[in-house]
Amino acid sequence: MATGANEGEGSRTAARAYNKGVEAFEKTGQVEKKAREAADALDGPEAEQLRKAEAEGKRHSHGEDPALKPGAAQVRSKA
Repeated sequence: MATGANEGEGSRTAARAYNKGVEAFEKTGQVEKKAREAADALDGPEAEQLRKAEAEGKRHSHGEDPALKPGAAQVRSKA
């Protein structure tokens, strides 16, 4: 982990830790199973709670990243 230095937005240490966790999960072979469980949850008894949580998360969002839309031009900062 970081040595206490503030890396600011876009922390490389956090990104590496996240990516390592994703890779470890992929290697468990449970991706498809967990995806099915998540889809089933949307039709189950917790569906309303999940939709409320999604709506709350979206309330705090700054919107979709335009670069993720199909055909969107990649915008690069001049930093």
